Amino acid sequence: MSQRFRILVIGASGVLGRAILAELSPRHDIVSAGSKSGDVRIDIADPASIVRGLKAAGPLDAVACAAGAVNFHPLSAIKPAPIGESSYGLGLNNKLMGQVNLALAARDHLNDGGSITLISGITGDAPIPAGSSASMVNGGLISFVMAAAVELPRGIRINLVSPTVFEESMAEYGPFFRGFDPVPVARAARAFSRSVEGLETGKTYRVP
Repeated sequence: MSQRFRILVIGASGVLGRAILAELSPRHDIVSAGSKSGDVRIDIADPASIVRGLKAAGPLDAVACAAGAVNFHPLSAIKPAPIGESSYGLGLNNKLMGQVNLALAARDHLNDGGSITLISGITGDAPIPAGSSASMVNGGLISFVMAAAVELPRGIRINLVSPTVFEESMAEYGPFFRGFDPVPVARAARAFSRSVEGLETGKTYRVP
């Protein structure tokens, strides 16, 4: 019988977040979080919100993130600009640095032997039209997780789930992923189980 963990799931109200809850809640105690809903409020783009949310969540064995936003703009429409004014700013401040800051805060909050699971996506490996921001952010997350794993203290592990487009999201994102085979979101949720309940660290679990 595996150990029962107390897990914070960020982005719990989204398509992936709901699937993660369905996957993990039969075996573990879940604290749901989001910027506008959940047991606690966490906006990953705001480091202070992350720290407050972790404190409000109480002792945790795992943190799983299913949140993060990027812009999809053609490269031809993106002009040189400071980060705050750039089309790339959203992805860098939200999905990339938001999850990096979440990992850093979780490092100091998790119980010994805890785990952190972040979310990227297939554009870290396969480019798509208008997807340069997503590719940059997802590639950065792959490298961050690999490097952070060798320095995290107290036996804390960190992994990354990198899924392709979900069947449930094709109505919204299908035009960006022509020719890609979508997967059921439940398959990506099972990768979160592999990270939370497994032993590996520094891994990217691709869900093609």
